[in-house]
Order: sequence, then structure tokens, then C-alpha cells
Amino acid sequence: MGGDPVSRRRFLEEAVKGGAVLAAMPLVPGAFAHAGEALARGGPPGVGGAVGPGPDADTARRTLERAMSRGGDFADIYWQRHTLQFLDLEDDKVGRAGVTVEMGTGVRVVKGEQTGYAYTEEATPEALLAAADTAALIASGPAGKVAGRLVPVEVPGRYEARTAMTDVDVARKLSIVQRANAAARKADPRVERVQVAFQDVLDEVAVMTSDGRVVRDVRPRAGLSVNVVAASNGRRERAGYHRGGRRGDEYFTDGVVTATAAEAVRRAVVLFDAVRPPAGSMPVVLAPGSSGILLHEAIGHGLEADFARKHVTVFADRVGQKVCSDLCTIVDDGTVFGDQGQLRADDEGTPGERTVLIEKGVLRTYMQDRTSAAAMGARPTGNGRRESYRHIVVPRMRTTYMEPGPHSKDEIVASVARGVYAVAFSNGQVNIGGGDFSFYLSLGYLIENGKIGAPIKDVNLIGNGPEVLSRVTMVGNDVLIEQGGFGYCGKRGQQVPVGFGLPHVKVSEIAVGGVEGRKA
Repeated sequence: MGGDPVSRRRFLEEAVKGGAVLAAMPLVPGAFAHAGEALARGGPPGVGGAVGPGPDADTARRTLERAMSRGGDFADIYWQRHTLQFLDLEDDKVGRAGVTVEMGTGVRVVKGEQTGYAYTEEATPEALLAAADTAALIASGPAGKVAGRLVPVEVPGRYEARTAMTDVDVARKLSIVQRANAAARKADPRVERVQVAFQDVLDEVAVMTSDGRVVRDVRPRAGLSVNVVAASNGRRERAGYHRGGRRGDEYFTDGVVTATAAEAVRRAVVLFDAVRPPAGSMPVVLAPGSSGILLHEAIGHGLEADFARKHVTVFADRVGQKVCSDLCTIVDDGTVFGDQGQLRADDEGTPGERTVLIEKGVLRTYMQDRTSAAAMGARPTGNGRRESYRHIVVPRMRTTYMEPGPHSKDEIVASVARGVYAVAFSNGQVNIGGGDFSFYLSLGYLIENGKIGAPIKDVNLIGNGPEVLSRVTMVGNDVLIEQGGFGYCGKRGQQVPVGFGLPHVKVSEIAVGGVEGRKA
């Protein structure tokens, strides 16, 4: 159910009807209509032609020439317009609603492994040239080469969204959160409080490079989050669930909204029957989907090329070597349809691709941005990412997952006499250099005599990422990419949306922090 882009005035009026406390940035009415039109036709504005967002070709070329004037190896311009709309419901009323819009341009100069960077929020040629002068200070020497003309580059793939949520009337978004709220309250009489959040983002970007490439993209993203508190016999339990990704209005059907609320409630009320497991080392079966966060944190960061080239990860200098069980093939993928880690092109203009990091236990490559790739004699893999025009590019994950194996869920669970079935994690801590981790298990179950038993709570899993991978003894045939919609990864002060996934995976031994004195 789409609609015309909502005006700021109407957005505020509609939200006030729900009792909102509002914090909204100025918004030019109609400024983003072209973005939704581009999504409808399956491509970003400007691809394959001269028209599109960002600096015009003449201004861009002059800026790149100024950036390369002191002898840089490479320069690029990154233009971005970022629109965020949000609507939160708590205690049956709208608690917050608003719109934020940011627009700016960054200029980068690379000289060897050094980077000069400056940005401006002024949309004038003079401001861009001043930013280029600042970024160029990293270099000293004869002027570097700039291509004779800037050529638009077509990048493959399209996002699942047909109608960007930023182009959808606020009344539609209000109906989504109200329906989720009602579904959560209806799901179980023990539900005491419900918090629902809906957030949608549209990033319009343009990358223009000194070697003559122009890549433009329009990146939609939206997510629904439901969090509940349930009460029974003086006890309270809380849980949440999220759905979304690079999705549009058509994704948030009644069925998706209701299922999201129902799963949040289920995860809360099941904890009333939870027990504390015994402490000690035991087999752990990782459920598909959200338990992929362990893969992301404990292993994924160690495969980012900047950590590898600086030798701060145990995976440094190990390409071609066996690093884990031969059952493990691990991929970082920018092409997972509809996932929030999907990228048509990264923030350097490198097309999105599927990158095999570990193949049957052997390390094949790292996640590369342009700078790390040049330093390591490799090729960029489409992992150069930044939070916004205010930030420099660093190698980052997109959607990281383990490929399916030969085993069924029933086979895997039946092979465990006593252990833990891990479903969802939170509050993880990881030492990237050594791969040591500690994760809080927010939802899990005991496995007893080959069957899933009582739910468990207040549990930590403690281990080492590479060691855990070496202890993988069974891999399921049911890989699932977590459809969270709100997953962000932090690195060097930057937050970017990422995805992750996993099939069922049996690890022969992980330390479980449960009840001391009880035997596993």
C-alpha cells in the first residue's frame, strides 16, 4: 500500500494524533520523489546517463584534478543524501516520530597506505575544491593523473524494494506499528508492555573516481522491531524480534507484521519455564539464522583485510592454509537479495559480489577495500564501506554466512547426548586479534538424549573463534540468513548495516557459563 511522499507538516500532524513527542529536521517537500521512481524502474537515477544525484561532471572533474594536484595515487568523491524516518509506539501511543535528512560530499586522496580525507555539507563547487585541497595535503609531488572523462558504470542487481518506505504515507507506517502492537497484546494475556519501532532509510549515493568511473546507487532499507515485557506470578521476562532489510512497502504484509509480534511474545513467555544449565564444556548446536552473529563477530572481523595486513588477527598471512574444519565454507556476500548487507556497489564504486573467504576449511582471501587490496597485491572485493560522507572507507562485512552442509537438523540434534541448542545471542564481546569471545545467550534450550528440552537463560558461551571453527563436526543443509532489519556493525567509530546467517552447526565443545557445581 503505497502513497505520495508525505509532507513534513502532514507527518507531524498525523503523529501528534497519536500523542507523539517530535524531533524532526527540516525537509524540502518532494525532494526524494525521484528516488522512489528509480526503485520502481529497477535502477538508481543517473546510471547509464549524465543525469543523477551528486556533483555535475565538470565540477567533479575539477575537484578530482585539485585532489590529485599534489601527487596522489588515487582520488574519489563520495556524495550522499541520507533520509531517515522513524515512528515508535509505546504503551499504545506514539512516543517518538520524526524525519532526519543529511547531505554532504567527501573527497578522498590515497597515497600508498595513507589517506587524506575532507568533507563538506555545502553544495557548491568552491566548497568541494576546498575539501579537495585539504585531502590533497597527504601527498607531495607532481600532480597525479585524472581520466579524460567520467563514465557512468552500470552495476548489477537490484534491491527487493519496489516502493521505498520513505515515499510511503505516514498513515501506512502508523498502521503497521499499531497492528504489531495489537498482535503482540493479543498473542498472550501475560504481555504487560509492548514497544514497537518502525524505521526506514533511503541512501542516495554517487562515487566519482580519478580513474574515470561514476557509480550511483539508491539504497532502501526498512525494519520493524517489536519488544515486549511479560509478567507472571511476580516474574517479568522480556524479549524482542525484528524483521526487515532492503525492503519496501510490499514486504510489510499483515502476515509479516503479525508473525514478528508473535515471535517476540513467544521468546519472552518461554523464559518463564527456563532453567540454568550446568557449567562446563559441552557440545553446542547453533540454530540457523540469528546465531550467525557468532560467526560475524568471532571470525568475520579477523578476515577483514586491514586487520590482516596489520597483523592484528590470527588469520594474517594464512591464505592457502587450513584454518578450520573442512566442513566450513564461509562467504561474505553483497548480493543476498533483500538482505540489509546487500550492495549493488560498495562505497568506492566496486560492484557487489559473492566472496568466498574460507573454502572447505582453507582460507582463500580477505575482505578487501581498494587501499588494502593495493597494499596486499590483491583485488578489491566490494567491501569498502563507510557510515556516511563524514567517514573514510574501511574494509567491512556485508552479509556473512556459512554455506550449507550434508546433515539434517534431526541428525545433528540426535547426535548430542547432553548439550545446548543456541538460538539467539546478545551482548557479545570479542578480541579481534586472538578471536576470543564471550556471548550472552538470550534464547536457548537444553539438549538431552538427542532431543531438544527445557529452555535455558542467563547463559554465556565462552570460546575462541578459530578453535570453534576447528571443532565443527556437523553442518546442516538449512542455511538461513537472519532477516533482522536493524543489525549494525561497529568498527573504528562507524556503524554500517550488515547481515549474517548460518545453517544448523554442531560444535563438539564450547565452554558454557551456567550453574557452578552442576555437571554437564
